[in-house]
Amino acid sequence: LRLLPQQTQLRAETAAATGAFERKRNVLCCLITRILKAEKRLHVDNLVFRVMDACQKGGSGPGLQFLSFCCHSVDVLSCVLRLLSQGHLRRQPGRPQVLEF
Repeated sequence: LRLLPQQTQLRAETAAATGAFERKRNVLCCLITRILKAEKRLHVDNLVFRVMDACQKGGSGPGLQFLSFCCHSVDVLSCVLRLLSQGHLRRQPGRPQVLEF
């Protein structure tokens, strides 16, 4: 019977993937916040398209430069729900599809 060493490489890859996920989520939340700060109020569909466009272009104005990456509408909507639950965003009364900062 031989004991195998613990798989530290697998743990490192998992930690790296988790870190990459957190960075991506943070960038998306920053983009959502930045776009809504400028617009004050925006339909959720327009917000999703603007965030996805900014991700493909690789930035959203001065001060927020990052490498372009692929994001999906599900990623953006997940971040929108997170920001709503944290109280950073709110829905417009009577029009829940319109978000306000």
